[in-house]
Amino acid sequence: MSEPAAPIEPIVAARGLRKKFGRKEILHGLDFDIPPGRIYGLIGHNGAGKTTTLNAMLGLTACAGTIRVLGLDPFAHRARLMRDVAFISDVASLPRFLRVRELFSLLSSIHPNFSPDKAHAFLQGTDLKPELKIKNLSKGMLAQLHLAVVMAIDAKLLVLDEPTLGLDITYRKRFYRRLLEDYMNEERTLIITTHQVDEIEFMLSDVMFIRDGTLILHQPMEAVAQNFIQLVSNDPAQRASARALGPVFEETRFGQTVMIFEGVDRSRLQDLGALSSPTLSDLFVALMQRPTAIPEPTP
Repeated sequence: MSEPAAPIEPIVAARGLRKKFGRKEILHGLDFDIPPGRIYGLIGHNGAGKTTTLNAMLGLTACAGTIRVLGLDPFAHRARLMRDVAFISDVASLPRFLRVRELFSLLSSIHPNFSPDKAHAFLQGTDLKPELKIKNLSKGMLAQLHLAVVMAIDAKLLVLDEPTLGLDITYRKRFYRRLLEDYMNEERTLIITTHQVDEIEFMLSDVMFIRDGTLILHQPMEAVAQNFIQLVSNDPAQRASARALGPVFEETRFGQTVMIFEGVDRSRLQDLGALSSPTLSDLFVALMQRPTAIPEPTP
């Protein structure tokens, strides 16, 4: 009889993760595991705790509770951990006073798994030349340079914090598609924060919504599609019946009532209006609101 497969160790494991700045608590006891080979979207409003959570993973801030990245305490073993972790924020963070070749040389000295040869190879056939200064690059060229940096780092965990901020939609889509097609594999894990929720939905395996320092959703995308249903109705009787089933969100759009349900069997809703799966941005709007009473139906 074959031995049972060993459990897969998570890339990131957090238990009771808390962080205070002064008297204000920013993270309220987060518990989560992030397994290898997954693409996570960490999504929340500004000030929700996204950056603090990322900083805890990267060893940039100490927190109460425990967090382990690749089995290590990131705050205590940051230098060792950074051999297998890469962090890239928005393209505005690239040092504008350097030339492209100087940036690659700097990254070679900072990150042991950065390959300047791979970065240069990725830029072949583009207008990005080694002698160009970063400050003179267009936004599109900055996106290409940013992607070249990402692709040239052999890391087990890649953290992207608003990596396409300020770029137009063409370059944002190109950035994510190349990242998905040419970089990801079953041994790498990718965590992305962004405000352009719809643009990364196609590539996510899992999603985490963080609101006011609390994780309010942490599910694989397959589970999200099964657990949440959107109903659209313009019939008052249907609305009343649907409302009795406890929607987590309700609003009026162009004279129609839109409701989102969690954990309600589809068969109970199918005669009450048009059903569909909510987009990630619709779900974001529904779940990221602070709890309020659902308004009473209008007469």
